[in-house]
Amino acid sequence: MTHKYQVSGITCEGCVSKVKSLLEKIPGVTASTVCLDGKVEVTMSHHVATADLQAALRDYPKYQLVEAPHVAPTATLAVEEVSRTFWETYKPILLIFSYILGATLLVEVAAGAFDWMRWMRHFMAGFFLVFSFFKMLDVPAFAASYSSYDVIARRWLGWGYVYPFIEFSLGALFLLNFNPLVTNSLTFAIMGISTVGVVQSLLAKRQFQCACLGAVFNLPMSKVTLFEDVLMVAMSGAMLLMHL
Repeated sequence: MTHKYQVSGITCEGCVSKVKSLLEKIPGVTASTVCLDGKVEVTMSHHVATADLQAALRDYPKYQLVEAPHVAPTATLAVEEVSRTFWETYKPILLIFSYILGATLLVEVAAGAFDWMRWMRHFMAGFFLVFSFFKMLDVPAFAASYSSYDVIARRWLGWGYVYPFIEFSLGALFLLNFNPLVTNSLTFAIMGISTVGVVQSLLAKRQFQCACLGAVFNLPMSKVTLFEDVLMVAMSGAMLLMHL
């Protein structure tokens, strides 16, 4: 069973992570989803009283939990949601993708001949270096957001702290053209695991913030996120096969 609540005092991703960890320590609570706007969903194996949830936050007085009011969505909110176009929603990630694509294509133009292997290597280097940069701007916030849907980060929060540096390392390895078999094998495995978490979240139709650009931009989890991960898996898989 899942119940909805509202928690005041949540101001950052660190608050999200703290409230989530406190709630999930309560016997009977199997999972929780905590959002920056204070909306909280708690999944329970058996009924847990609201007083018990409030008691779990007692040591942090700024967090005040109450049951969420049952309010029907207003027409205004519906209009705002519909009026938000695909471009307005995903503008940051589309621009970044375009810059990386354009830069790597210019490298091929400067080389005088298009080489698919070289282009894919440079594209993946740019992808991992740029995306790791945004994650490193606030690693704790990224880790908290990533733990809401990633297969490994859900079980070990430390994976979210390590992941930006793994991405940075992969970018550097692609740029240096270091041992293609090792680099592409690591990429295929890591991005494959990441893809599983994204697919599970999309199938569950739960509202999550995509952590691909860290906590800098509030991007919703969508098929765009899935496309990024699948693209990296496909490219690393293709390059791996070419080197076997």
